[in-house]
Amino acid sequence: MKRSREYIPVEAHDTVRQAIMHALEEGPMSSMDISGLVGIPEKEVAGHLEHIRVSLHRSGKAFIVQPAECVKCGFVFEKRDRLTRPGKCPVCRSESIHAPLFSIESLG
Repeated sequence: MKRSREYIPVEAHDTVRQAIMHALEEGPMSSMDISGLVGIPEKEVAGHLEHIRVSLHRSGKAFIVQPAECVKCGFVFEKRDRLTRPGKCPVCRSESIHAPLFSIESLG
């Protein structure tokens, strides 16, 4: 069987988490943005972000989460610990929700 294109692997100098951390230091990004930039499924991003949040605890950098917000009524999911997008707004039951944004900032 003949292939029309040859797959040529790209050399990766950073791990996925290092690439995510470098991207988050540039400014706020959603899970979808991170997924497209790093080349992993969006569902895997939250797991990587959890590990990054824990590892930054001792490094002198802060993991910043701008909470998700309902498009319809403006409810802000401030007390939510999960890093994934909520399914529905608890106030108006709308499913149209802006995703949380993530970034990394240096302390001090």
